[in-house]
Amino acid sequence: MSDYGFDTQQIHAGARPDPATGSRQTPIYQTTGYVFRDADHAAALFNLQEVGFIYSRLTNPTVAVLQERIATLEGGAGAVCCSSGHAAQVMALFPLMMPGCNVVVSTRLYGGTVTQMTQMIKRFGWSAKFVDFDDEGAIRDAIDDDTRAIFCEGIANPGGYITDLDAVGRIAQDAGLPLIVDNTTATPYLCRPIEHGATLVVHSTTKYLTGNGTVTGGCVVDSGTFDWSASDKFPSLSAPEPAYHGLKFHETFGNMAFTFHGIAVGLRDLGMTMNPQAAHYTLMGTETLSLRMERHCANAMKVAQWLESHPAVARVTYAGLPSSPYAERAQRICPKGASGLFTFELKGGYDACMKLIDSVELFSHVANLGDARSLIIHSASTTHRQLDENQQRAAGAAPEMVRLSIGLEDADDLIRDLDQALAKAAG
Repeated sequence: MSDYGFDTQQIHAGARPDPATGSRQTPIYQTTGYVFRDADHAAALFNLQEVGFIYSRLTNPTVAVLQERIATLEGGAGAVCCSSGHAAQVMALFPLMMPGCNVVVSTRLYGGTVTQMTQMIKRFGWSAKFVDFDDEGAIRDAIDDDTRAIFCEGIANPGGYITDLDAVGRIAQDAGLPLIVDNTTATPYLCRPIEHGATLVVHSTTKYLTGNGTVTGGCVVDSGTFDWSASDKFPSLSAPEPAYHGLKFHETFGNMAFTFHGIAVGLRDLGMTMNPQAAHYTLMGTETLSLRMERHCANAMKVAQWLESHPAVARVTYAGLPSSPYAERAQRICPKGASGLFTFELKGGYDACMKLIDSVELFSHVANLGDARSLIIHSASTTHRQLDENQQRAAGAAPEMVRLSIGLEDADDLIRDLDQALAKAAG
């Protein structure tokens, strides 16, 4: 559907009337298995000689529609959906890494991702090198012979920092490495990282893509542009695969190699499957993505401007503000808006943050983002609590900062709620 506009794609991509019933909305195919036509058909499916449905750990018709839709919206060749955003990050790294390999990552990441990169991946024998992605020289210096990928968030959680994807994409290309971009906060409506040099795009579909705080999910989108056979760094994709009688994924599937590997090996062995009901909720969410993101951005700008002028507020990190050091970058990377996520610093410090959160009435104190409802949280004591203070500050989650995820309510109502809560926090 590349000839259609975004608003059309977000409704129609991947979806066709159900062949059995004519249902216009994609049904929830709540099944674990699928009947094969005959023994030869089953053998061909298991040998990757034919595309089809085998078992819902691998493929499911409802999930398949969502995969095609997200790939279309991101401008990718294919996509693999999975159980959560964290699962998507592991799924993205799994075909690239081997014991002893490392990934160069931004310091500005969601706290759970920092923990994943510092602790969990060690159990696979992998490691991560944390770098300030505003320092292009430091990124280049961190890359060595064992580096297999570069990872960042397009709009970083929690502070809304904008990564210069064009610059990082050039570094990745020069090094012959895939760039993985978490596009959860921006969504493909505000930013399409593949157009800025990304090889892979990951999402927590839990957030803006679903948009209603009902189900968790993740997705990995492959650009289909990376040459996995250009070096010997990615044997999972370029070398013979023992489990499939020596099949070479890149040689066999071309620009769909990563996607097929993600399903045939990643989901098969890791089992991080998205359930069809979650896919259904997310499909319904994507149908209004552009409308919602426009409101999220407009509301966030209005609230951020008001907070910037409040006497109790030391600073606001929203990249959409003209005063932001990332305002020019936001216009270049996310020209339609800087999303609905940002932090602000209270002059009263940690204690004032706690009082503020306990005093809001309309905002919900929730460890999520991208909901239709406006959410508030103190990242340093919750989502980034496992980090030390230096890591928290590097990630944009200092103890004196409060994170807001601005929803779809009337912006004036949100401002009134923050105004009364700030007055109570000031004592």
